[in-house]
Amino acid sequence: MSGFVGVVVSDPSLQGQFTQVELRSLKAKFVSLKRDSGHVTTKNLPGLMKKLRGLHEVVPEEEIAAFLSESYPDSDQEIEFESFLREYLNLQARVSAKEGSATAGGGGAGGRKNSSSFLKSTITTLLHNLNQAEKSSYVAHINTYLGEDPFLKKYLPIDPSGNQLFDLIRDGVLLCKLINVAVPGTIDERAINKKRVLNPWERNENHTLCLNSAKAIGCTVVNIGTQDLVEGRPHLVLGLISQIIKIQLLADLNLKKTPQLVELFDDSKDIDEVLSLSPEKMLLRWMNHHLKKAGYKKTVNNFSSDVKDGEAYAYLLKALAPETSPETTLETKDPDERAKMVLEQAEKLDCKRYLTPKDITEGSANLNLAFVAQIFQHRNGLTSDIKQVTLTQSASRDDVLVSREERAFRMWINSLGVGSYVNNVFEDVRNGWVLLEVLDKVSPGSVNWKLASKPPIKLPFRKLENCNQVVKIGKELKFSLVNLAGNDIVQGNKKLIVGEFDHIELYSEC
Repeated sequence: MSGFVGVVVSDPSLQGQFTQVELRSLKAKFVSLKRDSGHVTTKNLPGLMKKLRGLHEVVPEEEIAAFLSESYPDSDQEIEFESFLREYLNLQARVSAKEGSATAGGGGAGGRKNSSSFLKSTITTLLHNLNQAEKSSYVAHINTYLGEDPFLKKYLPIDPSGNQLFDLIRDGVLLCKLINVAVPGTIDERAINKKRVLNPWERNENHTLCLNSAKAIGCTVVNIGTQDLVEGRPHLVLGLISQIIKIQLLADLNLKKTPQLVELFDDSKDIDEVLSLSPEKMLLRWMNHHLKKAGYKKTVNNFSSDVKDGEAYAYLLKALAPETSPETTLETKDPDERAKMVLEQAEKLDCKRYLTPKDITEGSANLNLAFVAQIFQHRNGLTSDIKQVTLTQSASRDDVLVSREERAFRMWINSLGVGSYVNNVFEDVRNGWVLLEVLDKVSPGSVNWKLASKPPIKLPFRKLENCNQVVKIGKELKFSLVNLAGNDIVQGNKKLIVGEFDHIELYSEC
């Protein structure tokens, strides 16, 4: 008797979003609609999607139709089953995001009542902003960093006003090249198919290589598959490009690349903490460090609402580049005028490429983060003085932490698609949670999540419990864990942790 195969989807990353029960149910509904109507289009699909789990009584049928029309402007274009699955996931994600923000802002019944309006605002406002502000910035970045690439230079510069970017994405070469700009050496260029005309299999190879590499450098690749890239889906493409550029811009925000960052911390205990800080949090800490010195009374906690009035930027540039910062920038009461003056000052430091005054006053988080990262790259205002004797020691210590083994394991973990993103293996595994996620990925069902504690974990014994379970699972999987105890992981014993990962990686390949 042949084994049960179930519903098979050509894109593994898409199939992984559903159970077989869900796929069979969705397939049956889709086939029934196609049988009754002859074919599935944006005219008849909204009625079906309105009844699906997560959308029922939440999203009106007309808003689903408006959402689908963004991807399928031709109302008679036939929609295939896999495209239907992707649109269903995208709708669920948007509704969940709206309900989450509604809960954070007061939630309750009012939050649920307004959840459907999220789709309308997303379609009419968010995508418009992406296509105009962020798209233009990303295109400028690509033109700057890939303009002289031997293969791409015949296609560049890209015109930000049209769809050239999305057309150029379709063969996968540009995204692979952009990943290598962000993290040099991630992709062996010999593995990229670079013929002028690629067949479908070669394009799929490029996109698979791109998505796997994007995960490895730290991008969150959710609800996006190779077919989305082949089709050049704007919101998904821009979201991925945004993450890649962000990783590039924040690459220097660590002690190895910029050892002067030790100045931001008061003592050695704080230096231990910084090893696990994300680059974005490090950038915020750097910004607040200079703002405090400049006399700014507030603390900047994000790159959107906290910088909308431009005042923080005025203080930051005054601290870093007083020669280009007149007092009138702080004296003006008009946020629009202040934002314009800030960018005029930043332009003298070559930091204007990523945003406009409107982007500042509207609180565009991605573009404001890019702007601050550029300021950091051009003038970080950090000094190395005689008192910082520990600087060399910190850099040396960090050299060990970012050794070849650490980097290899970090990229491998991030490529698995686990819930946590690892910035530094030896620091981030000390609470045991990441290791449990990895073990559950390579050996599903091996972790008893009822006995696990999820970060943030304040109590030391909870971290030890997680790490003890890691060792217990390792022994059950026949790993040779000589002299490794849970406490060794908690204490960050690098040699023993490397041995643990060696066994996990070997097991995953079996």
